[in-house]
Amino acid sequence: MQIDVLLTLVLAYVVGALPLGYWYAKYRGLEPLRASAYNIGFENAMRVLGGEYMVVSFALDFLKGALVVALVSPFEGNELAFIAAFAGFVGHQYPPSILFPKYYPVRGRGNVYLLGMMAGLAIFAEMPYWTSVLPAVVFAAVLGWSRYVTLGTLAGLLTLLAIVLLSPSELGARWAVLGLVAAALWRFKENLGRILEQTEPRVGEVHHVAGERDDQVVAAFIIHPLAPEYMFKSDRFSWLKVLYDHKLISEKQLEWLGQQVRPFKIGELRGMYTSDGKEIRCILLTAPLLPQVFKDKPELAVQRAIQGARLARELGASVYGLGAFWGTVGKKGLEIQAAVPEIHVTNGGAYTAGSIRAAIPQILEHWRQKGQDLKHLTAAVVGANGVVAFGMARMLAPEVGKVILIGRDLERLDKSRATLEKAHPNTKFVSSIEPHDCIEADLIFTATSDPNPVVFAKDVKPGAWIYDEGRPADVDLEVLTVPGVRLIPGGVVQPPGGMTAPNGWADGKLDFGKGNVPACLAETLIIAANKSYERVSLGETTKTENINYFVKEAERLGFTVLERIDPAPVPIELARASSHLN
Repeated sequence: MQIDVLLTLVLAYVVGALPLGYWYAKYRGLEPLRASAYNIGFENAMRVLGGEYMVVSFALDFLKGALVVALVSPFEGNELAFIAAFAGFVGHQYPPSILFPKYYPVRGRGNVYLLGMMAGLAIFAEMPYWTSVLPAVVFAAVLGWSRYVTLGTLAGLLTLLAIVLLSPSELGARWAVLGLVAAALWRFKENLGRILEQTEPRVGEVHHVAGERDDQVVAAFIIHPLAPEYMFKSDRFSWLKVLYDHKLISEKQLEWLGQQVRPFKIGELRGMYTSDGKEIRCILLTAPLLPQVFKDKPELAVQRAIQGARLARELGASVYGLGAFWGTVGKKGLEIQAAVPEIHVTNGGAYTAGSIRAAIPQILEHWRQKGQDLKHLTAAVVGANGVVAFGMARMLAPEVGKVILIGRDLERLDKSRATLEKAHPNTKFVSSIEPHDCIEADLIFTATSDPNPVVFAKDVKPGAWIYDEGRPADVDLEVLTVPGVRLIPGGVVQPPGGMTAPNGWADGKLDFGKGNVPACLAETLIIAANKSYERVSLGETTKTENINYFVKEAERLGFTVLERIDPAPVPIELARASSHLN
């Protein structure tokens, strides 16, 4: 590489990286972190930071774009000018981290820099003026049509690329503009993904920053696909469905693809209002790891969970909830909380247990009303090594005649059995590592973190009732073919107000029915609404006082636990709802 080209690249990158607007904001005592490009556009930034800041910042970025070109114009025509323009854009978008505090969000789309760059090319590099004006006109036209700044910017850059490729430009200039377009596409990949997900702000839309309104709180919740088909629920991956259906892409390839993707915003739940009039916004995040990855690559799962926590903080959330297998990683959230102390992390275990407390008495009461002596019933608890399932066993112990504790660690099960026997000497307890022992039970309660079903039709006797709290489902749907079997999905909660979302996540896309959420997500919302950050669920233990707190506060705020125990059998569609989140 020629020395003048190398010097141009270095000098232009350094100049482009200078955070002039940020320095001015800090000088004025403003906090530009609140104007994250993830949440708001130019209009909202002006409202949050003030018109004077936006005018000065606009002028500084414009001058910087022109200066990058002017620095090299005396040397060697427009080839080096385009090379400088490319390097300056890369510096503007990807400055050295030392220039910014930790977690400071990536800058916006660089439109003002690009505008200054185009002016510099016309003035200093002797480009025809129309070649600078035309990309700006195309930008404005596409922006006016779509109201997406990202699409306008890319359209303008592609217009510039076409002009350079069709004109007798030097080879270096062509490669520089190609690099400029490639850098923009890479920088805007998340913006383009959010356009597909319908979560990217449009011009004219007002998105309030978290903490700006006293009557609104913001939470975040991360989910993941429980099977390959669930990946296609995300609009940015929906095009893969055709390839998958025609076996042009395998499950292993989908699994690999999911491992390459960092957490991103998939939707936003709005319209939830507590009984005291406070709105709760919930930002839905995802990193598309399939269940097997959580077992095979736990370090990657922890890394993605931490990245999700940092993204949630950048988006303005005060609480970060872990859904499905995310709740099992990093010592059930402890490592994520330690890595990102700036946001409050919860695995949702307390209110999940609380929702069970609402369901079990209803189920037992239904059997009493049938004239059944509960002391003649046998209950099986699958997953009894876990906190939630052991809580079920403790609730059932004084009510039924026999409890079968089923898990994978027999030594731990025996210790749990001894504890229950001491507290309830009139109840018989059995510990087992065989799910088939459920065949004795009239009532089966499950709460495991297994990615696959563990209870099948062969393990269930006719007339048994099954309460499935597992996420994904612990119970295979074939149990519905056994005569008289009732399958009750657990942990379904209806938030107060009318939950809405622009891309279907409030209308059943979560697989819990229209307007419903899993209990662990509801816990995240309650913590955010009450700012009761000391109540987060982390680690293996769940405090009884926290379970009681969420049950009480959920009722006060207007959350409703939905449990299907009516005489009609649970439809297969609702049973499938238990296979997605929590």
